[in-house]
Amino acid sequence: MRDERKKHPLVDRTEVNLMEDIFPYTLPPRIHLSGPVVEMIDGKPVEFDFSAVKKRPILVSDTTFRDGQQSRPPYTIEQMVKIYDMMSRLSGPQGVIRHTEFFLYTKNDRETLDRCRALGHKYPECTGWIRADKGDFRLVKEAGLKETGILTSSSDYHIFNKLKFKSTKACIDAYCEVVAAAFEAGVRPRCHLEDITRADIDGFVLPFIDRLMEMSQGVPEPLTVKIRLCDTMGFGVSYPGAELPRSIPKLMYKINRECGVPSDRLEWHGHNDFHKVHVNGATAWLYGCDVVNGTMFGFGERTGNPPVEAALFEYIAIKGEMCGIDTTVITEMADYMRSIGLPIPDNYPFAGRAFNVTRPGIHAGGLRSDERIYNIFDTQKLLACPPRVAITDKSGADGVAHWVNEHLGLKGEDRISKIKVHKLARWVIDQYEKDGRLTTISDEEMEAKAREFLPQYYGNGGARA
Repeated sequence: MRDERKKHPLVDRTEVNLMEDIFPYTLPPRIHLSGPVVEMIDGKPVEFDFSAVKKRPILVSDTTFRDGQQSRPPYTIEQMVKIYDMMSRLSGPQGVIRHTEFFLYTKNDRETLDRCRALGHKYPECTGWIRADKGDFRLVKEAGLKETGILTSSSDYHIFNKLKFKSTKACIDAYCEVVAAAFEAGVRPRCHLEDITRADIDGFVLPFIDRLMEMSQGVPEPLTVKIRLCDTMGFGVSYPGAELPRSIPKLMYKINRECGVPSDRLEWHGHNDFHKVHVNGATAWLYGCDVVNGTMFGFGERTGNPPVEAALFEYIAIKGEMCGIDTTVITEMADYMRSIGLPIPDNYPFAGRAFNVTRPGIHAGGLRSDERIYNIFDTQKLLACPPRVAITDKSGADGVAHWVNEHLGLKGEDRISKIKVHKLARWVIDQYEKDGRLTTISDEEMEAKAREFLPQYYGNGGARA
């Protein structure tokens, strides 16, 4: 191995450099991308310009009402209409969440679709989902949809073992009959290549996509086929050098450049079986896929799908601006989801009750000095959730002082120092050292004691009076 060591002289600075071009605090941290990046494909170097993704019209799509219902009891009609309405506000006027998909099989499915469309929102556009069956396609025509997903499973596990086709040609012929029916009815087909990361890419997937592209040449542009790449079992990997069928970079190259599918007709749909769901979606964006499909808070079949809210923050970080997205709706939606019984873990990013709650006193001390030290961005502005501390045996006087200041809403020179809360901090320590407590002290308990030890802040004219 070549010795690449070199000396790194200290830059002795006296001025603070908080790298605010990357960490502006009023926005999620920006992602500055450069290129080209070289990937070896079929034995030759291929360049990808990551910086181009900032200029591309990348988007998010949603499957909360389809895949998101496959791991939980069905939503009621009212719940889906409420979630769709909030999703439209979250998406913003530019429609960053471009479309969402609905089942069409039951009376409730169709009523939900009608009621969501009746709200009059431009985005997310309501689309359907069916199996590759001409009988199912009748449901799409009756619903009057402009676009529908069609399940076109692509691995031999599905083609032969589940669908019982006798040959891959027979499978493609059957799929293409349904696509032709979509064209005839004036509906745009979105082919969902289920289980693509276990499929025969060169022998089945690419020839199938070639045929779809040929079929699209004879129809108006609004009807041309879209391709959704479904990492059904979460086998996809983002690593340079990974081989097909698991390599996301190589999949994108083959389909985008060799088959000629434009980026705006490519969509990535992942699953989280190996904890790769978000990074795989972002990787698809970087390598030429314009749309990442997900569900709110990642609820979906088995381990779930790319969380829509995570994709939106990634989108903002790449674009470097809010793009009209109202991220405070994420908190509103999380509260609503909890109210109807969906479990969101307390430490779940962006939406858990305690995602920006710190416990160690040293962290609370940092928050008290400058909340940017231990807060990822301005969570009050972007999520309507100020950073908080939870009181435990690790909190110390710093943690107690921060809790009091935040609880009382004290700002600037009015904030209380840790010296003034020493009695309250002593009471906290005694809970654990003398009484053997093991649990976190609740806000209600803290407030009762704060009233006792700091009555001047709770009396007439006090902050909580």
